[in-house]
Amino acid sequence: MRFGIIGAGPIALSISKKLVNNNHDVKIADARGIERLEGKPLNATPVKVEDVISNIDVLIVSIPLHALPNIRSVVEKAADEVIVVDTSNYYPQMGVKIDEIENGMVESVWVTKQLGRSIIKAFNNLLAYTLEHEGTPEGSSGRIAAAIAGDDLQQKRTIMSIVNELGFDTVDSGSLSDSWRQQPGTPAYCTELNKEELTVALEKANKEQAPMLRDKVMEKLIAASGGYSHKETVNLNREIYNS
Repeated sequence: MRFGIIGAGPIALSISKKLVNNNHDVKIADARGIERLEGKPLNATPVKVEDVISNIDVLIVSIPLHALPNIRSVVEKAADEVIVVDTSNYYPQMGVKIDEIENGMVESVWVTKQLGRSIIKAFNNLLAYTLEHEGTPEGSSGRIAAAIAGDDLQQKRTIMSIVNELGFDTVDSGSLSDSWRQQPGTPAYCTELNKEELTVALEKANKEQAPMLRDKVMEKLIAASGGYSHKETVNLNREIYNS
């Protein structure tokens, strides 16, 4: 398949590397300019952001959520049949509070309003380290699972197939309105669960409690002078998001 990726952070780079290794055609762009890609460990073909949406099947958007309105003019030019995947999560600690989300709007619903088209929510409940270093063949014992949400069932099935190919089981987490179940602060978020565990975690999610738990984890991560290892981060998430 042919992929375009907007964003060159750890999540985008991990996805692009795995896609290229699976013989997909991948080009990558930085919304702030192609020069931003210089010196980065790219496996995909670097292009200008206006060229990333041409002749592709899937567009993966992996930039900070608050910056998504800045790329609407690019995303709008993608062909109608292009599947748009969003990997972002809302963290007000990044310095940008979004009133609609603060007042209860589901993050993915807000994203569709900013981009002007429906999306598939994927890759957002896996840490960058997990995406890069984990992933096993289908049928492997204890395989980590990813939650996939979206309103178009066929598009969702296509992305679930791709995620499976990249080494992770998948769980259909419902419509975009249901995707709050995989947002930060929920038991499904970055806790490295297998398919059965993730299914249960999605059901256990508490929408009202999630923002408080998200902020509780962020406070601990920010305050830790020595930092948290990947394993420690996963364990912290499991402990607090299930509290």
